[in-house]
Amino acid sequence: MTVAVGDGGGSLRRAFNRACVALGLALASVASAAGVISPTLSTDPTGFRFQIVTADDSGVTRRIADDLYKQLMPIFGGFRTELAQHRRMVYVAIGPVALRNVAARKCDCVVIAAFTSSQVWRSVTENLQPERALSMTAIYAEPAPVDQLRLIELLYKRPVRVAAIVSSNTGFLKPTLQGIAEIEHYDPSEDINVVLNRIGKTEVLLAMPDRSVYNTENVRNILLSTYRHNQAVIGFSADMVMAGALATTYSTIEQINAQVADVANEFVATGELAPPQFPRYFSTVINEGVARSLEVAVDDAARHFTRRPPVRRQ
Repeated sequence: MTVAVGDGGGSLRRAFNRACVALGLALASVASAAGVISPTLSTDPTGFRFQIVTADDSGVTRRIADDLYKQLMPIFGGFRTELAQHRRMVYVAIGPVALRNVAARKCDCVVIAAFTSSQVWRSVTENLQPERALSMTAIYAEPAPVDQLRLIELLYKRPVRVAAIVSSNTGFLKPTLQGIAEIEHYDPSEDINVVLNRIGKTEVLLAMPDRSVYNTENVRNILLSTYRHNQAVIGFSADMVMAGALATTYSTIEQINAQVADVANEFVATGELAPPQFPRYFSTVINEGVARSLEVAVDDAARHFTRRPPVRRQ
């Protein structure tokens, strides 16, 4: 589905099991100024137009598209309607399928992807021609590792050893994790419990959306094993926290859309497309029951760890 935006247009265990199913389904799919910059400042005299590209018509997708339209209209709405056909197209791709759709198009266009994990982004763009890849960017779906590490600091209030399990699918994240986590490589041919034993002396496991590691076959073992060894899991989604992870930062639809608008605003004003990035705005969810079991004393600093988008002037 394409939304064309004109031209201005239990019990703990039962809860655990239910949440694990929800998490498995989720895994399968897996700063500019506050004011809107006037289109008259654009380096392109003919301006820009935008189109929101989706792959389904679900209620969640419609909610994303409706909110995104409202956030983008003030940025693009000031360009002259009679020059519409001359404007450069900015596609906003919602989700992995939409991203693959627009990546395959032959056009002089710009792509901003959202609600897609860094792993999927990498798989879609790594074989593109360099000039095509440079005209595309993304707001990743998963939390920024630096924000997750800050959440760990707020939860523990002391230095702790943090581990991260990566596979060949997420090896590109090693530079990001270097120095902040003990990196353990996982090969899908080995037993996940062997890897968990290798990180048994760490106190926290920083999870990332890697289908090779956190699939429906492994995630239950990971959560139960770490729990038995008094290790906390910092998840990558609210569903994972429901399933038994200790906590995570997460970004709402409106927060991701606000960052998409930031990136579009900057591009329209300067002609420079920001690089792919982790979410800038987020909230925090904590599994208080798990925290008590792990004897982690949660305070309001951790509960209210958030970064909200600025109010955008219309």
